[in-house]
Amino acid sequence: MGKHGIVLFGHGARDARWKEPFERLAVKLRATRGEQPVVLAFLELMEPDLPAAVASLVDDEDCDAVTVVPVFFGQGGHVRRDLPLVLNKCREAHPEVVIDCAVPVGEDDAVLDAVAEYCLRQVS
Repeated sequence: MGKHGIVLFGHGARDARWKEPFERLAVKLRATRGEQPVVLAFLELMEPDLPAAVASLVDDEDCDAVTVVPVFFGQGGHVRRDLPLVLNKCREAHPEVVIDCAVPVGEDDAVLDAVAEYCLRQVS
């Protein structure tokens, strides 16, 4: 069995500090995944973009499966429109690789529970 990579996919921003939480999340995931790689990718304004991140997992890390995790709070136009188009390009470029996409993190009840707990801690 080959490697299964994770791509944490965010919007991107002009300010380089914006990606610091994403980098911390990637570090946490890498600490638990052993040899299974975790990389970042961005829709715009930052690098790498999703096709480059997937290519690095396939070419440099020998992944035969990739899961893209949109680190978005909801399903706006970027997730509903732009992401499927980019995913299709990645699948066309790497037909031998299984490329799946999770729902945006903010759509998961466990994530919402964690955010609610955080909010409550702010007023305690």
